[in-house]
Amino acid sequence: MKRRTFLQGLALLPLARHLPARAESVSSGLIRSHPRPGEVGWPSDAEWSQLERQVEGRLLRPSRVSTLDNPFLLQEHAGATQSAGWTNAWESRPSVYAVAAESTADVVAAVNFARGHHLRVVIKGAGHDYLGRSSGQDALLIWTHPMREVTFHESFRPAGAPADHPPTSAVSVQAGARWLEAYTVATTKNNRYVQGGGCASVGAAGGFPQGGGFGSFSKKFGTGAAGMLEAEIVTSDGKVLIANAFQHSDLFWALRGGGASTYGVVTRLTLLTHPLPSTFGAVTGALSASNDEEFRTLVERFCQFYREKLNNEHWGEQFEITPKNTIEIAMTFQGISQSQAEKIWAPWGHQLSLLAIPARDMWDPEYWKKHHPENIIADPTDSKRYWWAGNQAEIGKYWYTYQSRWIPLEALAQPDFLYQASRHWPVGMHMNKGLSGASGEALRRQADTSMNPAALKAAGLAILASGYTGTPVPGEAQERIARIETAMRILREACPNSGAYVNEADYFEKDWQKTFWGDNYPRLLAIKRKYDPIGLFHCHHGVGSEGWSNDQMMWTAQD
Repeated sequence: MKRRTFLQGLALLPLARHLPARAESVSSGLIRSHPRPGEVGWPSDAEWSQLERQVEGRLLRPSRVSTLDNPFLLQEHAGATQSAGWTNAWESRPSVYAVAAESTADVVAAVNFARGHHLRVVIKGAGHDYLGRSSGQDALLIWTHPMREVTFHESFRPAGAPADHPPTSAVSVQAGARWLEAYTVATTKNNRYVQGGGCASVGAAGGFPQGGGFGSFSKKFGTGAAGMLEAEIVTSDGKVLIANAFQHSDLFWALRGGGASTYGVVTRLTLLTHPLPSTFGAVTGALSASNDEEFRTLVERFCQFYREKLNNEHWGEQFEITPKNTIEIAMTFQGISQSQAEKIWAPWGHQLSLLAIPARDMWDPEYWKKHHPENIIADPTDSKRYWWAGNQAEIGKYWYTYQSRWIPLEALAQPDFLYQASRHWPVGMHMNKGLSGASGEALRRQADTSMNPAALKAAGLAILASGYTGTPVPGEAQERIARIETAMRILREACPNSGAYVNEADYFEKDWQKTFWGDNYPRLLAIKRKYDPIGLFHCHHGVGSEGWSNDQMMWTAQD
């Protein structure tokens, strides 16, 4: 046995009582596995009944749900997820049992039960995930969707903070709350802004802030991770910890960008709020060229325009460079007037349209229904809910592939690689998902997170993806995957070591530890081992997940 494998095995010896009976040593190292239904170690019916009594009847047997086109209804089923699966990677399948947690005590009971029976744990709030991290068939699902309380604080001071620590305005969200609910409380009702996701149905306390969390206005207000003030978390020993800058500060740092479903079950987050701008706005439309050479020049000209006029705290969202020789634009702005925005975009003439709205109305469904109903899809089951019309295509989508790469600002000085990549597949440039040009305050807070530092130099995140809803077309998956991989290879070669965003990345990402977290990974791994020494919490390409099989059921010590 190699020395490294031997030492890894020794490190696990104190944890032997936590490992399943079927753990054994083989030539490749220690192997451990979670029991499946019907196998030795799977809890008996009597034991499941005991858990059901502990959680006062909130133990469910989730069922598979047919594809729904309403993201909120999807979230109301324990067995459903926003994405349906990924080619040769994973498929959305319901867990055998789920605890529909309504309180932190329910989460503690579920964690203790899973630990005692060596069960695989899956954590799901909103289920807005591309990589299958909130789906698992032979597992106990801790389903936090029922925990939906959102509380606004005029004056919040973290636990353990000294008396002279200045309080701040904040909003607390339980584990199952969505951003629409958080925005309703913070913005619509209290005239403040909390940095959250663009999609209204994304979870406010789950993978979004714990994985980093870019929103439409991140260049002004920072990431969701940077806005985190405090977390309540249930760790693998069943303890409830309050983590912030003043207590369990190492865990708090890890939670601010180190990935969800990794260090424990977060049951509540408290997030910083900001003064609300007077307006939010958007610029939409398309720029086109009549042939390839003209389009190559257009791409170069537009990237120069972006570097000189848009790489600052006022602008966000995206543009897409397509094989059809068009640049599709859907940019947002804040902190400037409509006339200022019009002046900036004047060189592009009548090809674009501009819309500005009162910022307080941004997440008010009644405003959108009255003034711009074409931009939303109103939930027919609840008048207070809606989602953006542009997000409809992703609901229930089965992905062929979904890949990303941060594009440093300096790379846009020679943008021919973007043109070359667009010959194979549309290159979506999500400029709000990079912090080049961000406000000084956003950059200061970002320095205290565990996200890959490469995000600080990134103008934006290039995303190349494809999938289907309904019935797949024979042969389409292989053809599209090949085209996207060819285009992505061009981006990787042009931007080596730039990294990728952990929440939106290739399932098959190589060297994912470095790609997702850069030089922060060793520290994150040490914190993982400190707070979860038995490895109860793990998910695909999460910190400390080395050695787990794709289905997360079998672990083998790595050479």
